[in-house]
Amino acid sequence: MKSLKAKELRDKSVADLQAMVTEEQAALYKARRDIVFRQLTDTASVKVRRHNVARILTVIGEKQRGNA
Repeated sequence: MKSLKAKELRDKSVADLQAMVTEEQAALYKARRDIVFRQLTDTASVKVRRHNVARILTVIGEKQRGNA
């Protein structure tokens, strides 16, 4: 799991970013569930996913404030 770059995210539309948030949140939920059931050994990926969600939400907020 690689971390997303804010520079790359700023080039995308708000609709694309919202789709990415939904996708990342679903993957985060699955990763957390896999940790509970001891199916996931790479626990660092949870942190990366959390940070990705935060980055995407920040860029969405920036775009929405910029348009207002």
